[in-house]
Amino acid sequence: MEMRRFYQESISLLGMGAMRFPTIEGSKAIDEIKAGEMLDYALHHGVNYIDTAYMYHEGNSESFLGKALKRYDRSSFKLATKLPVWMAEDAKGMEKIFAEQLRRLDTEYFDFYLCHNLNKENLSLVQKYKAFEFMFRMKEEGRIRHLGFSFHDEPKVLEEICRNFDWEFAQIQLNYIDWDLQKAKSQYEILEHYGLPCIVMEPVRGGALANLCPEANEILKSAASSRSIASWALRYAGQKPNVITVLSGMSNMEQLQDNIGTMTDFMPLSPAEEAALEKALEVYRKTKLIPCTGCRYCMDCKQGVDIPKMFAMNNEYRLGKQAERYLESYEKTKRSQRESNCTECGRCSEHCPQKIDIPTELRKTGEMIAELYQNR
Repeated sequence: MEMRRFYQESISLLGMGAMRFPTIEGSKAIDEIKAGEMLDYALHHGVNYIDTAYMYHEGNSESFLGKALKRYDRSSFKLATKLPVWMAEDAKGMEKIFAEQLRRLDTEYFDFYLCHNLNKENLSLVQKYKAFEFMFRMKEEGRIRHLGFSFHDEPKVLEEICRNFDWEFAQIQLNYIDWDLQKAKSQYEILEHYGLPCIVMEPVRGGALANLCPEANEILKSAASSRSIASWALRYAGQKPNVITVLSGMSNMEQLQDNIGTMTDFMPLSPAEEAALEKALEVYRKTKLIPCTGCRYCMDCKQGVDIPKMFAMNNEYRLGKQAERYLESYEKTKRSQRESNCTECGRCSEHCPQKIDIPTELRKTGEMIAELYQNR
């Protein structure tokens, strides 16, 4: 496993994200047997950075890890979780959440602790509740080893966050689509300017970059037939010199094994591969996908709409243009979860890190479905 230096520590270039563990069929509950097997495999193959958060898997990600990691020496892995300041309501709420996280994860300290999803709105809450001061106090007490934040907003907001607080690292969304689309390049350069090591989230964009459109896939396969499509995304992110780990929310053993293979004996993209990737991107961009990563920050919808599912199905159709397959999947979706239930209240868009106009995209999805039925 490729290792990166962070202060006096070695961090695995592949970090295990705990947001998309396998679930029991027909349920949202984590399949603890399969997830445990994946965790064991990762730790036994050099992965030592594990990233979770308070609300992942509806709060069960932390609890699962607390049980699963007890079999390992605490010094053998780096544990990261996050403070959702918008859920705290006040300063005492932060203390309550932090204490609950320690209990859930059954640990006395966090190696990496992040202020979760910092943007302009949440930054005002950080200042109001004195969240940084609270986290710094926890660090002085030995409950936190390293302080950082995860970020979803414009570069100018990132500049303000870096300038006004004494962070040790930052986590940004970085992949070969968002390098330009969501200004990841500018964000990465700001972190370099302030000397903040970078942790990458969504390198495969919620799985979207594991399977591009057929034409783009063929370009990448022709350039490197033995490599998976997902491996290009991990190598793209991992080759940046200021990156200390690349998080991947893997949901099955095959994804985990593929990613470990990519990050073991790590190879940056060659000039020829960079050219092939750019060529594939030109083709892929023409598909005009909804930039949803499946993070589920928009959920739960009060009307019952399964927003990530609607968008995932929409994108799958746009990539493959298999109308009958799309309509069959749509018909198997519960009526209560369909886009037609949307009242356009807009609450979901307020929580979307990708800044998607969700009601508009749901309306467009409905129009597309109606057209497909008309032409069936």
